[in-house]
Amino acid sequence: MASFLIELGNKRVEEVAGVDAYQQEGPLTTFFAAQSQRHVIDSWSTRVASFRTADIVTVRRN
Repeated sequence: MASFLIELGNKRVEEVAGVDAYQQEGPLTTFFAAQSQRHVIDSWSTRVASFRTADIVTVRRN
């Protein structure tokens, strides 16, 4: 599992650890942890964190 650094428009940086991937879901960008050997986002994935997509400046894999 990896972690991502998310820079928001107010210059705040959030780290989301223990996630495998992210995708946009409507107005939110959501970060997911996948099952151990599965590297896809599916119904078995766990949502870990969500941010308003409009507030995100950059997303970097850490």
